[in-house]
Parts: sequence; structure tokens; C-alpha cells
Amino acid sequence: MIIKRFEGENFRNIEKCSIEFSPGINLLLGNNAHGKTNLAEGIYLFSRGKSFRGADEGELLKFGAEGFRLFIEYEDKKGINTLEYAKFGKERRRKVNGYKTDKLTEFIGNLRIVIFTPDDLTLVKGGPEQRRSFLNVAISQYDKTYINIYYSYKKALENRNALLKLMQKGFFVDEREFNSWSEALAEYSAFIYMKRVEYIKKLKVYTKEELKKISSELEDISLEYKSDIDEALENKEDIKRKYYSLLCENKERECSAGVTLFGPHRDEIEIEINGMKARSFASQGQQRSIVLSMKLAEGEIIKKNIGEYPVYIFDDVLSELDEGRQKFILSEINDRQIIITSCALRENIDFGENIIEVKSGVYENVSSHR
Repeated sequence: MIIKRFEGENFRNIEKCSIEFSPGINLLLGNNAHGKTNLAEGIYLFSRGKSFRGADEGELLKFGAEGFRLFIEYEDKKGINTLEYAKFGKERRRKVNGYKTDKLTEFIGNLRIVIFTPDDLTLVKGGPEQRRSFLNVAISQYDKTYINIYYSYKKALENRNALLKLMQKGFFVDEREFNSWSEALAEYSAFIYMKRVEYIKKLKVYTKEELKKISSELEDISLEYKSDIDEALENKEDIKRKYYSLLCENKERECSAGVTLFGPHRDEIEIEINGMKARSFASQGQQRSIVLSMKLAEGEIIKKNIGEYPVYIFDDVLSELDEGRQKFILSEINDRQIIITSCALRENIDFGENIIEVKSGVYENVSSHR
């Protein structure tokens, strides 16, 4: 999977741009606050339908402009494709190969992108919600049914929590309505649990392999999925019954808390490096290596499932890696498209030929001088 061309208009500090990308390594080179990450953000919108920075659409608009437009042309094993994303006032426009779609689920999942930013270090040091988010995004990259079911789960959880809040305050709640949301939650939970267990099995293997390569065999990693299912259940109906049983048996506790205390929204990935809990003992260098390994593993799983690599974006992370790890990225995984943002070229590192200079939202292809 390769991005061929990107166009942006009135997005962040980008007034207007049209950028060509090469199949291998593409370096966005420029000082801080000139637009490198803005471009990465614009590209990533096509993968997930929203900013990796957590920004709402109003923040994406260039100051003084009435709307923004983004367009991307990419090539996958099926051929050349286009995506368009625009927002003018209250009107939002999404197009897939020239055809308008109102459904976000039809828009996302076409262009697969794996992104690594400095904020991704929270995968190791942050709370469980960061690791759950990683799982949700990673699985959705190749399985559109997952994101649909996950959205349904969130809606059911929201409705069940609303009823629990009413019960906590002493208001009457129809028992049949409450049980119906519990049944729906158990159904969706079983699906999500099975998909996550399947994904973690693959992630364990690839992450271990990638970290050994990055660290020259010096570091070992283990990933363990923690959930409310403490039995070796594989049948979906058995898992559903287990979740429903947990929800029914703990109704009094949940009424007191006013929220649902069981389900995939409370799951966790436990990460250990060299036998030690990474959240407590991993150094900054180890944290970066762990996250990089997980992101590379994510790409390997996508390739195994769809038959081709995703596009990789490394936003302002090379400067935090030592020379050996930089060379690994730029030489050992150059068989796929990589977009890298950086403030400076580093001596003895070959960034390839496609270097794009970034100055105040203006993008220009320049020679690498190598």
C-alpha cells in the first residue's frame, strides 16, 4: 500500500499544497511548528476518520478560512484509489473513489496507516485505556465488523450506565429494559473479547521478533491480555453467558457505583520486558523500543491479513532513538512506504532520495544531497 499524492487546502497552517510521495522512505524535513505534524495528521485522517491528536474538526481549520479540503491518491494491490475529506460550515463531505458516503465505517479501513508519535509512549507508561485504544484501532485496520460492533457496544454501555445512574439515585427502572441492555452488552462483549484474544496471540509473536531485532537480541518482551474472562473459554456462546452472568450477579455493586463494572471497556494488556513490568521499570529507551516493536508488529499483522503492508508514519521519533535503531528503521524495513518527520538530517544516516522541505506550511521536494 503506497500513498502517491496528497492535496490539502486550509488545513491547520496549510493554505494549499500538492505533494508527491515515493514508494520507500519519505522525509518531511523542517523546524518545529512549521507543519510537518499537520501534514501527518491530514494523511492519518483518511485512515481513522479523525485526528491522532484528539482535535475536533474546528481545530483543523486554518484561521480565517470557512472550510478545509483534503484529498489523497493511493495504490493498493487492487489498483489506484482516491479518498476525499472536506468540511465547510456544518457540511461534511467524504468520498471514496469519487463516490460520496455518509457512513464513517465505509470511509475508514480503506487506507491502512500505522503511526508512531511521541505520545504513543503512553502505551507503556499510561493507563489501561491507552492500550485498549491501541487494540481497537489496530483490529479495525483490517476488520470493519469489529469497529461496527465496538460502536454498538459503546452505545449499549452508555444506555446501561444511564439506567444504573437512575437506580443509584433511587428512580424506578423497567427490569425488562435493563436486562435487554445487559443481554446486548454480553453479546457484543463476547465478540470483542474473541477478536482481541485472537489479535493478542499474533501481536505477542511479532512484537517479540521485532524487539529482538531492534535491540540486537538484548531485550525480550511478553504481552498478556487481562479481562473479566478468567477461564479458558473459546466458544462465543459460553463467553456471552459468562459476561451475562457477571452483569447479573453484580447488579447490586454496579447500582452502588452507578456504572458497569464488567466488560471489554475495563480490559488491559500487561507488558513485561526482560521479566519486569514495563510500566514500572522500563527505561525511556526501552519504552520507545517497545512501542516501535508493537507498531511494527501491527503492520506485520495487517500484511498477513490483507496481503500488503500499510503505510507507516513516524512523527518526530527518530531524534529520540540512538543511531543503531535509526539505521534499523531506515535500512531493515525499507521494503514498505515510510513517512518520517524530522527537524534535521543526521550524519551517516541515509534517508533516501525523497526529502520534502517544510517551511510555514509550504512543502517542496528537494535533493537529499547523498
